[in-house]
Amino acid sequence: MKTTIFLFHPAFAHSRANAALVHNSPVEVRDLYQLYPTELIDVAAEQAALSAADRIVWQFPLYWYSGPGLMKKWLDQVLTAGWAYEGGTALQGKELLIATTMGGKLTDYQATGPQGHTVTEFLLPLTVTGEYVGMQVLPPFIVAD
Repeated sequence: MKTTIFLFHPAFAHSRANAALVHNSPVEVRDLYQLYPTELIDVAAEQAALSAADRIVWQFPLYWYSGPGLMKKWLDQVLTAGWAYEGGTALQGKELLIATTMGGKLTDYQATGPQGHTVTEFLLPLTVTGEYVGMQVLPPFIVAD
């Protein structure tokens, strides 16, 4: 099974947690901020990388209850109609793992905690995106302080 990590971290060089997750990884890691410093995404290259993978990992730090800006832009441009949905089945049946890191404590992310919601609730738009394009969404991998 081929696994590819799509890493969305604008300050990866300063990240201990994300670096630990991909350091010496035996799988392909695509550092999107390094690949696209001007945010001009090569859609064909990204679609080819997605097509070649059986398990896709979207890895990112949680920023303001969501992923970094390039991640949203990447999703909007790469997951196109006719390719990923609306007749497109390129991602159908592939596994999706959402892996996020955050500076807060996991106990803060509870309905009764300071954040008022769980991390899984904040990840819902990404989960639904994966489901919408026919991916098998795995339980999220969450790294907290």
